[in-house]
This record gives sequence, structure tokens and C-alpha cells, in this order.
Amino acid sequence: MSSKDKGWKEIAPAGVTPKSSVGFMTGDWKTYMPVRDLEKCTTCMMCVLYCPEGCIRWRPEMGKIEIDLSFCKGCGICANECPTKAITMKLPEKEE
Repeated sequence: MSSKDKGWKEIAPAGVTPKSSVGFMTGDWKTYMPVRDLEKCTTCMMCVLYCPEGCIRWRPEMGKIEIDLSFCKGCGICANECPTKAITMKLPEKEE
């Protein structure tokens, strides 16, 4: 992003971004964040399929699911759709 481009916080409500939103870090909107229990996860990829922001990705080269919290808005759809309830939405721990 060049210095002339507006960040997502500078765009008016209901504004249209002139390009893909992929370049904007929107993860600081969230109140809750998804936490995956690896013992319960069957890697069924329902969370990958349902994530509206595409921040949950299957990484075939690593053989695992990765959650990019930089783009997660904490909607909880992944937790709702997880058939084994391996994902729970939690408040981030506060730093002291």
C-alpha cells in the first residue's frame, strides 16, 4: 500500500474501496478471537469453507490449518460451523 492509499479506518462508512480489501489489516475490529483445540480438530476444513474473510486457510505444504488473526473480525461463524466444537471464541488475554 502506498502512502496515497487510504487505510480502512479512513474510508467513510459504506464507502467502496478502490481495490481488494486483502491489503487492509482488519483484525483489530474483533472482540472475540477463535481458538482451536487441536485435540478435537479433525481437519474437516468446515472452518476454512465458512470463514467469510478467508482468514482461516488450509496450508497444504504444511499440512495444517492456519488462522490469520490480522484479518479475523471475530464473527464466530467458524466456531458455529465446527462439527466437533474444536473452535471456541475467547476474549484475548490482556497484557499487564
